[in-house]
Amino acid sequence: MGKAIPIIIVIALAVYALFDVIATPRDRVRYLPKPLWVLVVLVPAIGVAAWLVFGKVRTKPAGPPRPQRPIARGPDDDPDFLRGL
Repeated sequence: MGKAIPIIIVIALAVYALFDVIATPRDRVRYLPKPLWVLVVLVPAIGVAAWLVFGKVRTKPAGPPRPQRPIARGPDDDPDFLRGL
C-alpha cells in the first residue's frame, strides 16, 4: 500500500495538469502551443512539473476597477444625520 501512494499522487497530478492545460485560454499559455503542452504533460512527473512551473501565466489580466461600496456608518457617525437633528 505504501508503494502505491506516490503512483497515485503522480497520476492525480497528471490528470489535474491535463485538464488545466485544456481549460486554460490560449492567451494565458506560455512558451509552447497548447497541443504541445498536452504532449509534455503526458510525460509522468517532469511534464507535469514543467506545466505547473512554466506553462501558464499566473497573474490575472487587469480588468475594470471594482466599484467602491459606501462604508456603513452608524447614525452618530453620519454627518448628514447629525445635521438634521
